[in-house]
Amino acid sequence: MDEPRRLGVILVAPSLLIVFGFLLFPFAYSLVLSFMNYDLARPQGNGFAGLSNYFRLTQDKFFTNSVIVTLIFSFVSVALEIVLGVSIALVMNQKFRGRGLLRALIIIPWALPSIVNASMWSWILNANYGALNALLSQLGLIHAYRPWIADPGWAMVMIVLANVWKETPFTVILVLAALQGVPPHLMEAAVVDGAGAIRRFLNVTLPLILQIVMICALLQIIWSLLHTFELVYVVTRGGPFNSTDIIPMRIYWQTFKALRFGYGASMAYLAALALLVPGIFYIRFAYRATVE
Repeated sequence: MDEPRRLGVILVAPSLLIVFGFLLFPFAYSLVLSFMNYDLARPQGNGFAGLSNYFRLTQDKFFTNSVIVTLIFSFVSVALEIVLGVSIALVMNQKFRGRGLLRALIIIPWALPSIVNASMWSWILNANYGALNALLSQLGLIHAYRPWIADPGWAMVMIVLANVWKETPFTVILVLAALQGVPPHLMEAAVVDGAGAIRRFLNVTLPLILQIVMICALLQIIWSLLHTFELVYVVTRGGPFNSTDIIPMRIYWQTFKALRFGYGASMAYLAALALLVPGIFYIRFAYRATVE
């Protein structure tokens, strides 16, 4: 090995060791655990289990409920984030006084750390002194403070609302950047042809920004499965009656509360396999956008 190549290996080695120690090793170790009965509460039954953990998942009604809850949460959240994100971006693309300040402020919800956002919404939704109850009461929409997160239906609505509030700005920023690339002469030609605002959006604007919108949607799907644990854990803990028990929350309960590390690892790997689908589509769309 020549001197420059040897120097390169020496310089890269510390980073590779860190990656291996904090990423690759836990990844491989948890994969091994997923094929084992590793229950700290019942250590006498620990040992190799093959695919039994994965077969057990198909009969676990709590895991099935978590899958359904996660799908509902992801679908509603992503749909609202894309619709609101595109709508807000279209408004902010217009010329009006204070546009620069508004563009700067829109990033704040997304820039907040997840745990800070979760704590803030926990206070907002508090049944005794929450800001939401106070606002609705002053507007005359409710006559008494309501425990929003104690009701299964409203708990899901509030979790979706909190997630949409935090994640929508990301879509706004990307779509707004894409709108800057829409050629003005195309819009002017559409106006000359007598196209209204809706027709101009559907026939001119949307086809030009569709790729970015798809990338935003795929990223939001992935994040709805990965970045919502803090929100659910702080606000509802998966309740009431498992109505907000998303998959990351179910993995947490099985692994760190029930101490079933093998079973929890199998849940995590099944969720990771599910994430491969939007991940592959994201890479495909991102690559196509880069090439074009």
